[in-house]
Amino acid sequence: MTMTEWAENEVKIACKRENPDWDGESFDYGCSCYQSALKAYKSIMEDDHSGFSYGITKSILKRLLDEKPLTPIEDTEDVWGMSYKDEDGSESFQCKRMSSLFKHVDKDGNVSYSSNYRVYCQELDNPDDTFSNGYAERLVDKFFPITMPYYPESKPYKVVVKSFLAKGFENDHTDYNTRAFLWVETPKGEKIDLDYYYADKGDKMVEITHSEYDERLKNEIKKENE
Repeated sequence: MTMTEWAENEVKIACKRENPDWDGESFDYGCSCYQSALKAYKSIMEDDHSGFSYGITKSILKRLLDEKPLTPIEDTEDVWGMSYKDEDGSESFQCKRMSSLFKHVDKDGNVSYSSNYRVYCQELDNPDDTFSNGYAERLVDKFFPITMPYYPESKPYKVVVKSFLAKGFENDHTDYNTRAFLWVETPKGEKIDLDYYYADKGDKMVEITHSEYDERLKNEIKKENE
């Protein structure tokens, strides 16, 4: 059995599980995704790659699918497209080569960069609970600022947080009123402690001290499934 035949059989099995009644021609969302992946796989295999060149090609394809540039982005005028002006006199520009990348110029001319999807959060007590968060993004930008030329990592930064509802504190949120940003795991697997703590006070989350966080932690309302 060739590798292409193996792949065809795997897709056949997957489609059968996805939709046992699929006739192989009518539209089925799940099966069409399998078929599309098989088409890309066959195209690569038809080029008769060696083991080394296959690995390189696969990494290139993955970056393209993840909408990541293949070469470093330089901060040149032609790379920036749409601009957004704020009331405070600052201006932001969107990158043409990577739509999730932005350049920010404040009113004094200071330049910084940010990128969507660069950071995600994971709950300490529930690893399956992942989400994006502006506070976490700003913390990562503070400790690991984007510099030019920019070649984004293949993996995002992971910020581990603990969110909970503390009993006896005002302005209780439906799900939580206290959140700790405990540590960040870099794309290379390095763990860096953060230890930033926030609480829901009024209409926004504000930073609190470690001691106030500990006091709230003592009054954590445990969820029924914990």
